Amino acid sequence: MLAIHGGAGTIDRAKMTPEREKEYRAGLEKAMKVGYEILQRGGPSLDAVEAVVRTLEDDPNFNAGKGSVFTSAGVNELDASIMDGKTLKAGAVAAVHRIKNPITVARLVMEKSPHVMLDGDGAEAFAKEQGVELVDPKYFFTQRRWDELKNDQAKQAAAGGKESGHGTVGAVALDGAGNLAAATSTGGTSNKRPGRIGDSPIIGAGTYANNATCAVSGTGDGEYFIRAVVAHQVSASIERGMSLEDAAQAAIKQVEQLGGTGGLIAIDRNGQVAMPFNTQGMYRGRVDPTGKFIIDIYK
Repeated sequence: MLAIHGGAGTIDRAKMTPEREKEYRAGLEKAMKVGYEILQRGGPSLDAVEAVVRTLEDDPNFNAGKGSVFTSAGVNELDASIMDGKTLKAGAVAAVHRIKNPITVARLVMEKSPHVMLDGDGAEAFAKEQGVELVDPKYFFTQRRWDELKNDQAKQAAAGGKESGHGTVGAVALDGAGNLAAATSTGGTSNKRPGRIGDSPIIGAGTYANNATCAVSGTGDGEYFIRAVVAHQVSASIERGMSLEDAAQAAIKQVEQLGGTGGLIAIDRNGQVAMPFNTQGMYRGRVDPTGKFIIDIYK
């Protein structure tokens, strides 16, 4: 089983053109195909979630990798994390600006270092040591995200508005051996303060996987997901006997009670899928038991 998301919260149906919607759906389908092929040929869930997230990081339509939003200083700072439900090992990178595919370096942190999270220059030095090619920060520039930043800054100056435009990509998978894995990657929030880190690279907040319960990847107002420890919360609720659907809904309800918005995708050890969100929409997709791809954007 496989489920993926491309972010929640910035989807205004009135502003969505049919062409744009088609692009998003095509991007989600392409990523799902990559991950599902790995699972079908008996590959591990870790490989599947990494491949899905890499594909979405390379798609400028999503706020991760190539399509990342800008900080208030006009730079891109990227975060990502991955977790193996079999071993409970995890890896993450935060505030990197020269790593093309942060999710791959997050996995290297998990597998090739004694640490869970590396940030900034240290993460990039580690990536280089591991033979990962670093890109010029200009690689992450897209006109659309730059315009978004200028628009957000204008709004902030006019009304003292807050940061906007959160979006994330993520994947959760259950492989043939019964192993669960989760992966999440993001460019953060548009016009965020430099150095701000949200929930995506934080294990237990934006990403969590445990073979005994479930795998979770979140998207939304990161500060609230951190405070509610959302991803781990879903797992803990299942341990207490809750169903996946109820556990996932309860976690999002807690985010809402704190004042936040967003959503999550989760798969439990039996292959059940839950995808709750409290925003207008969430780019999401899953594979049903017959192998059919189901892709949705709105409620």
